[in-house]
Formats: sequence, C-alpha cells, structure tokens
Amino acid sequence: MEPEYSPSGNSSNCSTDNRMNQVLFPLLYTFIFVVGIIMNGLAMGVFFQISNKSNFIIFLKNTVISDILMILTFPFKILSDAKLVSWELRGFVCKVTQVIFYFTMYISIIFLGLITIDRYLKTARPFKSASSDNTLASKILSVLIWIFMFCLSLPNMILTNKKPTRENVKKCADLKSDFGLLWHEVVNYVCQFIFWANFAIIVICYTLITKELYKSYKRTRNTGNTNKKTVNMKVFIIIGVFFVCFVPFHFARIPYTLSQTRDVFECSTQNTLFYIKESTLWLTSLNACLDPFIYFALCRSFRRSLLNVFHKCVTKTRRDHNTETTDEETPM
Repeated sequence: MEPEYSPSGNSSNCSTDNRMNQVLFPLLYTFIFVVGIIMNGLAMGVFFQISNKSNFIIFLKNTVISDILMILTFPFKILSDAKLVSWELRGFVCKVTQVIFYFTMYISIIFLGLITIDRYLKTARPFKSASSDNTLASKILSVLIWIFMFCLSLPNMILTNKKPTRENVKKCADLKSDFGLLWHEVVNYVCQFIFWANFAIIVICYTLITKELYKSYKRTRNTGNTNKKTVNMKVFIIIGVFFVCFVPFHFARIPYTLSQTRDVFECSTQNTLFYIKESTLWLTSLNACLDPFIYFALCRSFRRSLLNVFHKCVTKTRRDHNTETTDEETPM
C-alpha cells in the first residue's frame, strides 16, 4: 500500500549506502523473523486452547493471525533487499508480499484500536462479566474488517501488471498501470485515515483510562490495595506498543513521500529521509514481536494457558530425565 520508491529519489546521481540496504536492514528483519515466528507460533498454539468467550480474546486472536501473515513476508524482503537471489524475486515482492505486509499492518492497527476501546470499557465497568459480551457482533466485525482490507488490497496486486524487468523492479510504482497508480493513491489516503482515526481513538481512550485509574487510586490509596493498581497499569502496554511501532513511521512517511515526488531536497536530505523511513518501517515490523507481550500482560486466559504449557513441558522433561536415570541405575 505504501509506495516503494527507488532510494535514489528523483536524482539519478543520488545513491545510498549499499551496506545499509543490503546488510544492516536484512539482518534486522532476520532478527524479527526468527523471534517473531517463535513467539507468534507459540501464541497461536496457546490461543487454540482458549475459547472465544469475550470480545477481547476475539480481537487478540485476529491480531496474532495478522502478525503471523506479516512475519511470513519477511523472508522475501530479506532475500530481495540483500540481493541474495535474482532480480525476478523483486517483482514478486512488489506484486504480492509488500501488499500483504501493509495489509496486515493496518489490520493490526485497527484491532489495536478495538482492543483499546475494549480495555477502556473494562476499566470504566470493571465488574461487567466477559460472558455478557456480544461475541457474535465481534466475530462479524472481525470478518468485515478482513474482507474490507482484502478488497482494498487485492487491486494493488492485480494492477501491478507490467512485465518486470531488471530496471523497473527497482521502483514498484513502475510496475503499476495508470489505474493501478490511481488506486494506489486512493488506498494510501484510506490507510492514512485508518491510522489517524485509530490514533485519535487510542489517545482519547487512554486519556479516559488514566482518569478512571486516578479515580480508582484515590478510592483505594488508604486501603493498601496496591496489587489492583499494579495490574491495572499493565493496560498502558497497548499505547506503548502503538506509539513505538506505528507513530514514527506515519510521521516519517510524509516528508519522505515529498522527497520522492518533488525535486526540492538535496541528495543528502533524500538519503536521510530514506533511512528514517526504512528505520521506522522496521519499527512497524517490530510490532509482530511486541504483541505477544500484550497477550501475556492483559489476557488472563492466555497467561494461564501459556504457563500451563510451560509447566507440562517442565514436568515431562523431569519425568523423562528421571526415567533415563532409573534405567541407567538398573543392574544388568
């Protein structure tokens, strides 16, 4: 969804440091891929054991699916950027995996907004039972979100229909038809709206959550009930992840896009904006590794199931070890 421009920008004489492009960023994405596939694979396994008993769990399950899909696009980006394979792979990255990357990014942003609303309602109405949640509505809403984003993204694949060559794959926009470029621009506006709408939702909800927690603190400060306050503060992990992963990229993309579409920046400025964009894009990818901390911190069912899995593994390991020791000590 985000236009992928050549690092050289508008000036053919302006180039970037190949060591950064072909070594550093691929290594950073490799780190996220390894850590992310392990953590989200484990999270997916744990969520399979948890029933859809609340809106919160449904939203979390959608987030982990989105994260896994994003992570699966990383090997293609790594191989393409590091130039470890032929240039033909770059055409596939432009047409398919890059679109999936941004598709999953904005799905994650939407569900973080929904999770934030759910946490605000839980903070404002702490005694409301999760069983009273309208999970059917949440399931329908989740399906509609996936369908909407899929319908928004699919034309970006279909309309990237020019034959790839060694030259035009350097800039993904060159692979799009005229209507493809127009659709791409429309999608960018929609995605900007999605981000800023969820940005507003998260800021407003956390302002209200802070007020609710302060009221709770004033009511309980003389009772010595510090455990409840500590648990409640964990809810701020969501806004922390959102601001670390998504806010820097969406602020950086504005001047970066201007540097690529208007010949008003010096080469050094273009390069600086390119590296800022690439660095903040990596931070958005880091979201796939940070989301499991949200699950563990805020979802009691997830935490209980995960600890139960670890307990079973430790117990099995000890049992196997004791069996081996007994066999070794048994006389022939």
